[in-house]
Order: sequence, then structure tokens, then C-alpha cells
Amino acid sequence: MSRQPLWLRCEKKEFERRAALTPTTAKKLIDSGFDIYVERDEQRIFDDAEYEAVGCTLVENNSWPKAPVTTPIIGLKELPVSDDPLPHTHIQFAHCYKRQAGWSSVLSRFHRGGGTLYDLEFLTDESGRRVAAFGYHAGFAGAAAGALAHAAQKNGQPLGQLEPYENEAAMVKAVKERLGGSGKGVKALVIGALGRCGRGAVDLFRKIGLDEDDIVKWDLAETAPGGPFQEILDVDIFVNCIYLSSPIPHFVTADTIRAAGKDRRLSVVVDVSCDTTNPHNPIPIYNINTTFDKPTVPVDVGPGNPPLSVISIDHLPTLLPREASEQFSSDLLPSLLELPNRQTARVWVTAEQLYKQKLAEAVEAEGL
Repeated sequence: MSRQPLWLRCEKKEFERRAALTPTTAKKLIDSGFDIYVERDEQRIFDDAEYEAVGCTLVENNSWPKAPVTTPIIGLKELPVSDDPLPHTHIQFAHCYKRQAGWSSVLSRFHRGGGTLYDLEFLTDESGRRVAAFGYHAGFAGAAAGALAHAAQKNGQPLGQLEPYENEAAMVKAVKERLGGSGKGVKALVIGALGRCGRGAVDLFRKIGLDEDDIVKWDLAETAPGGPFQEILDVDIFVNCIYLSSPIPHFVTADTIRAAGKDRRLSVVVDVSCDTTNPHNPIPIYNINTTFDKPTVPVDVGPGNPPLSVISIDHLPTLLPREASEQFSSDLLPSLLELPNRQTARVWVTAEQLYKQKLAEAVEAEGL
């Protein structure tokens, strides 16, 4: 039986240090009959030598366009904007199925190249739950970034460039130090608290010392009446961890923020969900994704009112790149092992059906 090739491409997004395949999962795939090709990458948290040591074949950085068309390409973040047709099978987060900005243009590249997209966000099990997600680490890192921004704002300063941490313990220690030794006295609200992402945010707040009563945990039941919600304005940090699948009432608006005036306590919004360009974004108080070197964007709060900033970084788990990659890749492994049988394996068949549906919508939108 022939071996299944799989090509790990480098990530081109600035500051992205995670990997869809780790040396640990690459070795398990190789032992199961895969040939793993890994692009050399100084940005990745895992050294090239770590992959080579487990039997991967190292190839030139960003050389995947020259890979055999029959070799699937795996990565994490979306490809750089281009008009080049895509003839390969790509496994990645494409951020184009919910009609985000440029969605039809992205999919038109697959149409013109004859390739296939398996979006990692939509690889699901029999119950519809994602087989692998960075949610926990996204929430954990998002809450940490929010706490750092809150501490900086209390000192009258913007939050400077964020740098990845070696591990979770180092992150917790650094955040506590920035808050003066503990987060005690800080109040936070997490919406989506029952999901992976929300649990991560709640865990971070606990570990940096917030009192349990100062961690407000909301989910579907609490948001069912529909916003905007005054409770969001009455905490220091609001972390949005929902999975947006349909239009919902806004959680907070520019009008409610301005109307609160000087009585507003809220100082930082962390939109972990990052539906920035989604027309149904429930936090319509900002319109750009922020970055690791410029992690916050100020909100127009009206003259004389206390400042408010938003963090909307769409790859927060890279603040904990090694741990986040190991967890995600391990969860993805059982599905990857079924890749040679993707014509019949349910997880891949379902993902391809969704791709074809979205592709048809893009073809119509683009007039192709």
C-alpha cells in the first residue's frame, strides 16, 4: 500500500509561531504510513531539527506551491492574499465560510485551480462538535492579554507589544506581576463561559487571583433576553468567547458606552471570537483586527470619559505556542490518520460537502 504524503507549510502571518503538526504528531503519522514534508521555518516554535529527528523530510521555506498536486498541504492560518489559483488540497483555517471580508475571492482561487479546501474550523465529529480547536488556549491567552491591557491602562499607558510565553506558568507569573502581585480586586465578565474558550478565560482569571465572585460567567441562558447589557459596563474586563453562527442582538454598542459616561467601569474588551468583519458582530465598537505589536485599538467613548480599548487578535493562542500546538495537533491526529480514506471517512466527506456548498456560493457571488 502506498504511503500518504502530507506537507506542513510555514506560516506567513506575522508573529505566528504555532504549527498544525508537531514533531510528536508527525512521528505518529510517519509510524502509521505517512510521508511528512516540513518546510524549514525559523518563526515556528519547533526547531527544524525536532522534525528531522523523528523522520520528517525538510524542504525549502514556502515551497508548497511546487509540491506535487496530489500532496495535501496543511497549515494553520489563512494564506497570504493573492490571485494565484490553488490546485492543491489545503487543510487550514481559511476564515471564509461565514462571509468574512474577501470570502468569495479566497474561494474563487480554489475554483480556478481545481483544488479542495478542508477548513479546520469545520472538521466535526458525529455530534457536530469540532474535532480540534484552539479554544481553550485562545480564551486563556485572551484573558491574560486583557489583564495586561487593564494594568497598563491603570498606569496611563497603552499595552505594548505582546511576546509569546515559554509556558502557562510563565504567563500567569508575568500577568500577576504586572497587576502588582495579584488580580484581586479586578472584575471580569466572560460570555461563552461554558465552552472551551470561555473555560480557558475563567481559568486564567482564577490563576491570577481574581475572587470567584468577581468572575462573572455567562452563557446562552444569560444572554437569551438580548442585549445591550449594562452588566458589561460594570466590570473591568469583558471577554467575548462565543461562537457566532447567526445574527444576535449586540452585547455592547458605542451608544451605550457613551451614555454611561464617567460611570463606566469597563476598561478593556477582549474579542477572542474576532468576528471583526462579520456583518453580525455583536460588539460593533471597533472595525479592525489588532496585532501582537499593536494589541489594542481605542474606542470612541466621547469627550471626557474614561478610556476603553479593544483587543481583537485573531491568533491569541500563539502566546502559548508550544502548548497550544501540542494540544491542537493531538486532537486533530485521529482525523488525520483517516486522511488516506478521505473519500469515505465521515469527517472528511462532511467537510468536503460543506466546501462544495460554500464554493458554489462564491462562484455565484464572483460571477464565475
